[in-house]
Amino acid sequence: MTAPSVQTDSRNRLLRAMRPDDFDAIVQVSDVVDLAHRDCLAPPGRPCTHVYFPESGIASVTLQSEPMRVEIGLIGREGFVGITALLGDGISPHGSFVQLPGRYVRVPVDAFRAAVGASAPLRAMLMRYVQVYIVQVSSTASANGTFTVEQRLARWILMAQDRSDGHELALTHDFLSLMLGVRRPGVTVATHVLEGEHAIRATRGQIVVTNRETLVALSKGSYGMAEAEYERLLGA
Repeated sequence: MTAPSVQTDSRNRLLRAMRPDDFDAIVQVSDVVDLAHRDCLAPPGRPCTHVYFPESGIASVTLQSEPMRVEIGLIGREGFVGITALLGDGISPHGSFVQLPGRYVRVPVDAFRAAVGASAPLRAMLMRYVQVYIVQVSSTASANGTFTVEQRLARWILMAQDRSDGHELALTHDFLSLMLGVRRPGVTVATHVLEGEHAIRATRGQIVVTNRETLVALSKGSYGMAEAEYERLLGA
């Protein structure tokens, strides 16, 4: 499957924001793949072979911390997966996998580096995204150490909705426990709290956002810093 040939057809915000010449340089060496839940994008400790620009779906960057795997980064159509290919040798102790299935523009690492090396504006824009991603990761670390499970769950649902269409998210309690780094019973209790506040409705394998404003209030300030930084650096 070929990548979008018309820039305005892309749903990835970085691809749409590129200069036309930079967009052409990227899509000419890319293809489009439909990826399923838990498909691996970059294994930990091994060189990544491709960079991915999500058109839909969500990818997670995780750290294996025994006995659990914990999410440290969330990437959707606002960004790209493969920051280490831009910053260094493409090897990271963190793994990346598909959290919610979707469509991704896939670019071989060597071709991606060649395009970036040939365009200072492209590199500058992608580095601004890296800055946003660092803010997101630091906000996650702060949330994990400071906020309650209910507040962190509210933040995570907001972030997932930002990267999705509509109000329905295909999420199980088991998966949320992995993302939040807590045991399943803790997620169940936190979900009941958010339901009691009429912010969400939880069914088997699905969470429906019923009141986003309430969800933001319940996040108690754990949500919003990285989002504001994105708009400051890349929103225009």
